[in-house]
Amino acid sequence: MDYVIRPVRAEEWPLVKDIRLAALQDPVAPVAFLETYEQGMAQPDSFWQGRAAGGAEDSDEEKRQFVAEAPDGSWAGTISVLVERPDGDLRFGEPAKVDQAHVVGVFVRPEARGAGLAEQLFQAGVDWAWSLGEPRIRRVRLYVHENNPRAAAFYRRFGFTPTGETLSMPDDPNALELEYEIVRPAVMPMAPTS
Repeated sequence: MDYVIRPVRAEEWPLVKDIRLAALQDPVAPVAFLETYEQGMAQPDSFWQGRAAGGAEDSDEEKRQFVAEAPDGSWAGTISVLVERPDGDLRFGEPAKVDQAHVVGVFVRPEARGAGLAEQLFQAGVDWAWSLGEPRIRRVRLYVHENNPRAAAFYRRFGFTPTGETLSMPDDPNALELEYEIVRPAVMPMAPTS
């Protein structure tokens, strides 16, 4: 099936809500998300409207939510990318030491897995981060639960590498989130012309 990978639109908040609630019902949700299905269900429509508007293609905020849209208009997957600045608010993990992007909310519906959608969503998110103007994004990071080896394997295949940084889970101090990153490739200087 051909999917279009694109940013969400603010008016699509019901679809943003639907795919997030589907993600929160996935069997790996307890180790993949910091929110439960019950917490998501309890959110008012205004929460979902704000979430969609904040990640929309025309948002002034430094974040984007990308979706994989099927020809029938349904969404098969999603990823969000949040920009973190050294002088900005802490979102999750250690404060930013460099201008960076943070991948969150990764989900592909079970029936669409194995078709390359995760790779396409990640490519869209990383490309968007690299495309931002000054100050340039120096790295893209994410966290993966130590008990989510399938996700960790995908992240490594995509090009993320472990940084060695870990965080304790808020609800289980014995469980760890592992930080992975992709560092912005260095730009080679142009050779002088004669």
